[in-house]
Amino acid sequence: MPIDESLPFLPVRIAVLTVSDSRTLVEDRSGDTLVARIEAAGHILADRHIIRDERSAIVARLHAWIDDPQVDCVITTGGTGVTGRDVTPEALAQVQDKDIPGFGELFRWLSYQSIGTSTIQSRATACVARGTYIFALPGSTGAVKDAWDGILVTQLDSRHRPCNFVELMPRLTER
Repeated sequence: MPIDESLPFLPVRIAVLTVSDSRTLVEDRSGDTLVARIEAAGHILADRHIIRDERSAIVARLHAWIDDPQVDCVITTGGTGVTGRDVTPEALAQVQDKDIPGFGELFRWLSYQSIGTSTIQSRATACVARGTYIFALPGSTGAVKDAWDGILVTQLDSRHRPCNFVELMPRLTER
């Protein structure tokens, strides 16, 4: 997956949302891991919040960021499991225009290399909502590393060839 160094790097403005009933910013290791990787790659941390596993609160935060021209992309961590309180994929379904099914499929394939069949419990997903990319990751630091290092670091790099998510951003709201 080559990076074409002759092309300019275009930083993406990324908001990070941790979905958790128990974490605070001080204890948010997966969010910290994600923020560190975002900034190390040269992107801009546009905003960061922690929200409880409440669908309406998640949807409200997503709508606010989708409508904010200073946010190109949202990455959530947490709430993608199968328990009753895990509602992040359902929240994404309420705001999405288009699903990106390959993201979840590729994430689970990558995750399988690390945690084996336990990856089946993940409902990692992604979508486009009114021109904003949204990626929903599990809440573990391992899952964040797998998703960022294995998918997002290259797909959010405008120099990645043969194609990447960044080059599509100007066309996401076409009709």
